[in-house]
Order: sequence, then C-alpha cells, then structure tokens
Amino acid sequence: MKLEEELMKMKSLNIGGLVIPNPIIQGGMGVGISLAGLASAVANEGGVGVISAAGLGMIYKDNSKNYFENSVVGLQEEIRKARKNTSGILGVNIMVALSNYEEMVRTSIEEGIDIIISGAGLPLDLPKYLTSNCKTRLVPIVSSARAAALICNKWQANYNYLPDAVVVEGPKAGGHLGFKLDQIFDENFALEKLVPEVVATVNEIGLRYGKVIPVIAAGGIYTGEDIANIMALGASGVQMGTRFVTTHECDASLEFKQAYLDATIDDIRIIKSPVGMPGRAIRSPFLDEVEAGKRQPKTCPVNCIRTCDINTAPYCIIASLTSALRGKFNRGYAFAGSNVWRTNEIISVNQLMDAIQQEYAEHLQEIELFA
Repeated sequence: MKLEEELMKMKSLNIGGLVIPNPIIQGGMGVGISLAGLASAVANEGGVGVISAAGLGMIYKDNSKNYFENSVVGLQEEIRKARKNTSGILGVNIMVALSNYEEMVRTSIEEGIDIIISGAGLPLDLPKYLTSNCKTRLVPIVSSARAAALICNKWQANYNYLPDAVVVEGPKAGGHLGFKLDQIFDENFALEKLVPEVVATVNEIGLRYGKVIPVIAAGGIYTGEDIANIMALGASGVQMGTRFVTTHECDASLEFKQAYLDATIDDIRIIKSPVGMPGRAIRSPFLDEVEAGKRQPKTCPVNCIRTCDINTAPYCIIASLTSALRGKFNRGYAFAGSNVWRTNEIISVNQLMDAIQQEYAEHLQEIELFA
C-alpha cells in the first residue's frame, strides 16, 4: 500500500539543483497579494513561495524616501521576513515592465533569493545581474516556444547561461497576458498546445549545451487533476496563483479574498491594462466606470511602469491595484485567473496543498481503473 501511495504522489521538481518536493510554484501576485506571509507558508509546504515585487513602494511608504527607494526597502523587508519564517525555497516575481526592474533584480540577488521569475516582457539581459558567488536561479516567463528559444539563445550567446527553468503561461492566467485579444480564446494558443511546443524547444537547446531546463506550466491550473494532465504533456511542474488567494496566509485583505469568493463566471473580464497588455480581472464598480469612459488619470504619481503612457492610459494601474489590495473596489479591481469562480472557501495553505495532492492521486487512481 505504501508503494502505491508513493507512486500516486507528485514528483519533485528540480530547478538548477534546488529540489522542490511539491512541484508547485505559487504565482507572484501584485500589488501586495503575495508577500512574505503567503510565500513562507507555501515554502513550508514544499512548494516555491513567491513574493511579488510590483508596487512595494506603495505599501512601504517613508516620507523621507521616494517610491523607488521605498520599493527596494520593501523588497528587502519582505524577503527577510519570509526567510525568518521558512527554510524552504523562496522566489521573487519581477516584471520586466517595471521602471525599477534593474534595482529590484539586484536587490533580490543581494538578499540571496533562491529564484527570480520574470515576465511581462522578455528578460533578455537577466543573467547580467548575477554576481560571482550568488546562487540565485533565473526563470523567465514566456507565452510561446519562439519566445523561449529567443531567450535561451540570447542568454547563451551573451552570458553563457541558460534558464534554470522556463514558465510557459497560457491565456487562462490572471493578470497581464502575453497574448493579443484575438488569441486569448483561440484553441491554437491553449496551454495544452503550448506546453509540448515549449518542452520540445527547450529540450533541444538544453541537450545541445548539456543542461536540463524544466518547463513549468501556468495559467488556468486549478486542481490536482489539472496538474496530472499538464504533466502528462511534458511539464515538470506548475505555477498556480488564483487558488492561493483564498488562503488564510494570503497577504491580501479579507475584502479582496471575498471578491474572489463572490465572483461568478460572468464576472470575469478581459481588460485593457495601462501596461499595454490585455489582462484578466474580476468585474468591479471601478472597471464599470473605466468601460464607460468615466476614468482618466490626471497625473502619473510614480512612473512605475515603463510602458504606461499617462496621456493614453484609462487609469493609474498602481493606484487601482493598491486600492483593491485594501478592498476598495470603487477605486480598483482584482486580477484573477479564469477559474476564480470556483473558489468557495478560505482555508490554510497546508489544507490547500493536501487537497491538491489528494486530487492528483484520485485522478491517477481513476486513470488506472479505466486503463
């Protein structure tokens, strides 16, 4: 019986020599949704706990410093708090689009973070920030095999370095999406189609240079069954965000979590973000006003995103996400994945990880019964 139980467990994930017992990376969710509290809880359960670097300067406010200085202080504090609460594996999610991208990458490395996960743009020069003695692993987020190949080839040519893993994020993810509007619901861009393509691409490149590059699937992964199915297509692990929001340890307000619990399938919106990418979010009074053309920012408070133009932006994204963090949905909105309508209770991270493992095992048992 014990042997059967072991066979039903998810296989560990290896990222650059870091062995992750539960092959689950908790998605980096900003502003302030995944900080030290959630990240350390996930790491303690054998997954990768991830701190979002986005918008930390809005949470850590010091009148003697500016937004960017406060962002660095905030990132240092969150990494250190997480380290005090776990001996597990921690990551930081840093969007390429951030105006202070370089500072946040350097700070993460200086603080000894285990993994940097980077998307919302192509992190073509990420390896250049590595220092001689650091052990930080680098994981880019891509939305196609072509992007994966471009990053691998650029890193190898310019830095003699290949990604320690690659996250391929499909169009069912929450937050910013690396797809055009007409691709989001096109089956040709479904995660199930993307994963085998990215796996084949990075395997070929890895074989050429003698490095194993695991592929992490993200976007719409919700249950243990989803994990089993996507791993059958070649993924070595998954990244999950939405389901971790409705945990006690998630750093968001109770009102934010309640927005997830209250969401119906009809409340899920594809929006145009000031960042210049489409995004998936939950309908709110604020978004209704945006759609009606009743919102227009007068000034840019901090210039947090490189690609945001105050002259064309329908609203200030950093201000709206910070308001949502605090449960003020008349002034903001919550990003969420396509399965947010399935959330129905707030539980602990421990309970969630156990439930996912049970779902995974039950699905494998079901397959065996019909084999």
